[in-house]
Parts: sequence; C-alpha cells; structure tokens
Amino acid sequence: MGWAIALHGGAGDIPVNLPPERRLPREEALRHCLDIGVDALKSHKHALDVVELVVRELENHPNFNAGKGSVLTTAGTVEMEACIMDGNTKRCGAVSGLTTVVNPISLSRLVMEKTPHIYLAFDGAEAFAREQGVETVDSSHFITPENVERLKQAKEANRVQIDYTQPIQEDVQKESSAADGDSQIGTVGCVAVDNQGNLAAATSTGGLVNKMVGRIGDTPIIGSGTYANHLCAVSATGKGEAIIHGTVARDVAALMEFKGVSLKEAAACVVEERVPKGNVGLVAVSASGEVTMPFNTTGMFRACATEDGYSEIGIWTSSQN
Repeated sequence: MGWAIALHGGAGDIPVNLPPERRLPREEALRHCLDIGVDALKSHKHALDVVELVVRELENHPNFNAGKGSVLTTAGTVEMEACIMDGNTKRCGAVSGLTTVVNPISLSRLVMEKTPHIYLAFDGAEAFAREQGVETVDSSHFITPENVERLKQAKEANRVQIDYTQPIQEDVQKESSAADGDSQIGTVGCVAVDNQGNLAAATSTGGLVNKMVGRIGDTPIIGSGTYANHLCAVSATGKGEAIIHGTVARDVAALMEFKGVSLKEAAACVVEERVPKGNVGLVAVSASGEVTMPFNTTGMFRACATEDGYSEIGIWTSSQN
C-alpha cells in the first residue's frame, strides 16, 4: 500500500491550440499544487487534510473556475460551491451560494465537523462562515476582468457558457440557448489516499458562466461530483447536469463495490459508457494506491503522483500533450 494523489482543473472542449498565456499558468498551477500535495503526503498528513490543502491552493488561483477565479452568474455575481468527503467514515460537508468566502472548501469541512448537517447554502452558509470566523472578503474580490468578459460573451450569445470557450461568431450565436448550451468547466478537485489507506475527495467550483442565480451543480452533491468510501475517492468535472444524471462519482465506487472491478475499469466504464461523450472527466484513487484520470471531453487539466515515483501532468490525450 502506498500514497497516491490526483487533481484536476476542469474538463471540456479545451482547444488543442489553447493560447500559451491561458495554458501555461494553469499547467504551472497544477504542478505547484501537485508538489504541495505530495509533500503533505510524504509528511504523513491525513488524506482529508491533503485534499483540503490542495483545493484551497487551487481556489486561490485566478485561472481556475473556483474561489478567486469563479465565473459569474447572469446577474454578474459569484455563487461558489464546494464539497469534501472522508472515505473511511463517509462523513462529508458541502456548501453552495457563497459570495464572500475566500476558501469554500474549508467551509465545507467546517459544515462536516461543526454541524449536525451535511449541506448549507446561500444566506445560511454565509452566516455560518461568519460564525466560524473563516476568511471573507467583499464579493468584488472574486470578479476578475476575464470573467466579466466571459459573461459579456455569454450574454451576447444567449447561452450558458463554459469558461474556456473562445469568442462566439455572430453567425452561430443563435444556434445555442441558455437551456441547452455548454455547461461548466474549470471546476477544481483533488483526491488522495495516504499511507494508512485513508481516502478523501474534495471539489470546488464557481459553476457556469451566465448561470441562473440559485443554480446548483454537481460539485456539492454527494455521489455526483464528489464521493469517497473505503474503496476509492472520486472528484468529477465537466457538464454538471450530465454528471448529476449519471451519479458519476458514486457509480465508480459502486462498480468496484458490487462488481469487484478495479478502479481503472470502473472509472473507464462510467466515463466511456454511462455518460454521453463530451460531458465528463474525473480523477480517482483507490485504497491500494491506484490512480486514474479518464475523460470523454476534448481535454482535462489534470495531474497525479504515486509513492512508487509515477507522475503525470496533462491536458489532452497523451498523444496531444
């Protein structure tokens, strides 16, 4: 048995010709966050502490759709959500509708540890954050010029838009609507197993560009975007509604539990057979230190490392990276 860690920064229609100024900061952030997670595991930190630490770092990076980089609702506001889960105990915490909390993932852990509940949202979650003394800022802190421009493009196209989407040409703008447009990308997540076999998963997101106020995606829904048990830990990303339909994270664990298949087999089955192409990617680790990062989208920002020395940082398939 050995430790393993995997993290993601979103899956979707990431163009292979993504400009270096958009690609390189994200790759460097993945490398930086992977190093933080590996160092923590080598220091014998619990998997739950590791995934929280890594996702906090990803939330603080403005080029991912979580925390500081969260995309904007149709009203030009941020509504962040996050979830964390401990595999051995199945204890979990989730939050939605945050507008001032610097690190939503840490508030979700406080929900898990300090309340009798699993999920808090909107005004109640904000009040709990103030009660717990977590770091908060004015909501303007989260509104970056890039996300203001993304919202402008999405509104002009009348669509719910992925955050890596390139500007839409006028002649195709009317082909998509907010009801059936592209969904989220850029969600961040981390899964880990430590040397004691403890498993944990954490996921955080700003949701969709131009999403309706009050919309909740897959990230904070246990078994959809986030799940961990004694067999594996899973964090998903892609089109939130499709991930909810497919109960993606729980299905990976269920295939392992009830069919007895390996982590890689279970994850490949869910990604390739259970969710329509172009909708999902995930990172997962098993109790035995196995790691997998499949996706059925064009690409997924991802990174992983294991105790035996394997590591990977990628965006597209291995032949394109």
